[in-house]
Amino acid sequence: MEQILMNLVAGAIGGNAAGKASSNFDIGTIGNTIAGAVGGGVLGQIITLLIPAITTASQAGNLSLGGIVSQLIAGGAGGALLTIIIGAIKNRTA
Repeated sequence: MEQILMNLVAGAIGGNAAGKASSNFDIGTIGNTIAGAVGGGVLGQIITLLIPAITTASQAGNLSLGGIVSQLIAGGAGGALLTIIIGAIKNRTA
């Protein structure tokens, strides 16, 4: 459960950062937050599936600083990526 929350929060932060970094991708604060949280949650779960050591450590209650950092990076990157994709699609159609 902690992993998902970390991914969602990091994704929301990454989404807002990506949206504010370029006006071409900005979909508003609420849009950036929602897209970021969804992207962070999805990519964070994919990373967890691809790196089974993170899942094993988390289930054992031994999630290290490296595991936490990797979850935060994956969540932030996923949030930024999805925000950029949605922002680009929105601007292309407008």
